[in-house]
Amino acid sequence: MLHVRDQAVLTTDLAADRPPSPPMTGAPGAGRERPGHDPAPTPRQRAARDPYFDNVKYLAIVLVAMGHAWTPLMESSRAASALYMFVYTFHMPAFIVVAGYFSRSFTGRPDQLRRLVTGIGVPYLVFEVAYIVFHRQVNGTDHPFSLLDPYYVTWFLIALFVWRLTAPFWKIIRCPVLVALGIATLASVSPELGDDLNIQRVLQFLPFFVLGLTLRREHFERLRRPDVRLMALPAFVGALLVAYWAVPRISARWFYRTNAVQEMGHLWWTGPVMTLVLFSAGLVLTAAFLAWVPEHATWYTALGAGTLYGYLLHGFLAKGSRWWGWYEAEWIATPAGQVAVTALAAVVVTVLCTSPVRQLFRCVVEPSMGWAFRSAASTGGGAPKGDGPDGVRSTANGPPAPRTTAPRTTAPRTTARPVAGSTAPAPRRDADTGA
Repeated sequence: MLHVRDQAVLTTDLAADRPPSPPMTGAPGAGRERPGHDPAPTPRQRAARDPYFDNVKYLAIVLVAMGHAWTPLMESSRAASALYMFVYTFHMPAFIVVAGYFSRSFTGRPDQLRRLVTGIGVPYLVFEVAYIVFHRQVNGTDHPFSLLDPYYVTWFLIALFVWRLTAPFWKIIRCPVLVALGIATLASVSPELGDDLNIQRVLQFLPFFVLGLTLRREHFERLRRPDVRLMALPAFVGALLVAYWAVPRISARWFYRTNAVQEMGHLWWTGPVMTLVLFSAGLVLTAAFLAWVPEHATWYTALGAGTLYGYLLHGFLAKGSRWWGWYEAEWIATPAGQVAVTALAAVVVTVLCTSPVRQLFRCVVEPSMGWAFRSAASTGGGAPKGDGPDGVRSTANGPPAPRTTAPRTTAPRTTARPVAGSTAPAPRRDADTGA
């Protein structure tokens, strides 16, 4: 297979990942989704977005673009390789944890399934075909069309599709993270699973998604404490030093989770060991990263809503730059050239997250497909009780209306007393009143 199976990348702001809206009064119907239609958010809805998570998404997508820009530099630069390993330890886990956090309310309702199809399934199909056509035209090789073999960045879309469908299951079992970690461990020693749907990545990254399902907003707030932020600094420094030491000793393929250990030429027992090591390292560095993300609105907060566009579109430049020979210039191998490449990657992905780009590509990234679905009335697609992230009734459309129940009227109880000497039977007990 010619697709890049060992490039770990990740998307962010899928339409179905939007956080639950807080209670809003005086705005009946605000935030209500029309089946198959993804309208532009109203000013009230935009104000309701949590700037912290938009900041997380933007900063993480910048790390994704930088990592792809460093890939061709790894052979000639140990520093680039060390930064690559350092970033790949946590940038994907951070994205997946946040994706899991925003999947807590997924129960498989018709409206949620529509969003799953239009926000994840359709973009996967569109960009899977687009990347293969791009590969054939630019690289000049006959790459086969296969919707079961995700190409480059599209693997995360199919992974998120599968993860979200399983979300209800993880919310009803005990110790879900440990169970998911056990599944990831078994996958790491199971080469017979094959390559369809990039199943190794789906299973080996699963624990981070399940972890996100178990989190609450207060867990992220605890990471903002001064003592946690202080501990994050030595964690970053230590991880960078370990990454620099590991460059000539450990293959970067470990961070991609695309293969079982036997396929990588290692003994089976290294699978469980490395699964636990990488999960622990990813968890620590993800927490450190989240601790230092600004909680308030910044100049790049609005870009966090468009990171799916940056994720899906920057891959064309990441691939094309190698096929077009951009990295063959001698100045790129210099320290100044590597810094310039890093900065250029950050600028490009930032531009791809902006509003004009989103408006241009919305038809393929967030398509409106009302014509493809039945009406909500025919499918029962409303938002019933328990649609909120914590299993309580959502108040996105305002507080629930007061319950009005007609007062129950009870007729005065009259019991006929039998006449003395009468053989009339005693009155029968009323089953409703207990008389």
